[in-house]
Amino acid sequence: MKVALFSVLLLLAGCAVHEPSPPGPARWAMPWQTSQDAESPLVGRIWNVRTQRWASPAELRRAVAGAHFVLLGETHDNPDHHRLQAALLQAVVDAGRRPAVAFEMLDLDQQPALDRFLASHPADGTGLGPAVDWADSGWPAWSMYQPIADVAVAAKLPLYAANLPSATVKAVALKGYDALDPARVQSLGLRQPWPQARIDTMLQEIFVSHCELMPKSALGGMVKAQRTRNAIMAARLRDSAGADGAVLVAGAGHVRTDFGVPLELRRDHPRVDSISVAMIEARPGSVAPADYATDYNVKRLPFDYVVFTPGAERDDPCEALKKRFGAMSKGAG
Repeated sequence: MKVALFSVLLLLAGCAVHEPSPPGPARWAMPWQTSQDAESPLVGRIWNVRTQRWASPAELRRAVAGAHFVLLGETHDNPDHHRLQAALLQAVVDAGRRPAVAFEMLDLDQQPALDRFLASHPADGTGLGPAVDWADSGWPAWSMYQPIADVAVAAKLPLYAANLPSATVKAVALKGYDALDPARVQSLGLRQPWPQARIDTMLQEIFVSHCELMPKSALGGMVKAQRTRNAIMAARLRDSAGADGAVLVAGAGHVRTDFGVPLELRRDHPRVDSISVAMIEARPGSVAPADYATDYNVKRLPFDYVVFTPGAERDDPCEALKKRFGAMSKGAG
């Protein structure tokens, strides 16, 4: 009797002491450059959203190598996200493909500078940043993105700017689609109505990304601007893709399957072959993929695959935005 009771107590204690690491295949093994919450059991794990199962790095490499359009989502200031993007691009190249590579970070009017850089037959991607005046762009340091460019340049892949110039984005946010050429509005399908639920989800994302400092009633123009940017990126992917397809490097919000570039790719071609991979920073206390779905205002992560990484050390962006909004308010006063 005592032996049986002792066994039961051991069993209960074993269940209560430690929360187990997520089951599943091997992690993505790499020396992480970031360290925030690096002890999370999710770090290095890959979640297949389609099957709701853990995946191996080999499975993910095969998936991206076989898709015509590959969309790689990032947190811009996390260097590990860019190293993972470079590794996945390399997997596509290793499969014998030469896809076009499009960057959200480059505006359409930077394409001539990009073409001149490629025409100079560079040995690596070191000079690409200076060639497009990256230092003045407001994006994180070029050194973070260079691993992606190194893979592309070494494989002699075509490179494309994928984003609208900031002045055009601002014009759409202020004036709506009337700020664009009617032919472009037509070709991008921007007048096609969206379900209200989709609009509300995008509106919530923009509201949260602006630290909930602006009323939702003031964000309708930003929804149109974001939809326009996603449509432009999708168009650039379609236009640049040859037989070997195209890869997009962009913020994770742009590669969402519910209202991002994947949706725009499916607009006229519902069966388009695409895959969306997002790099997500792990956080304390959140050890299941479902814990992160609420960050995107949905019940299920809006990507095809997710790779969990440590987080980058950064100041609170909302504090900086509060100061900016405060200065704007005083100026208006």
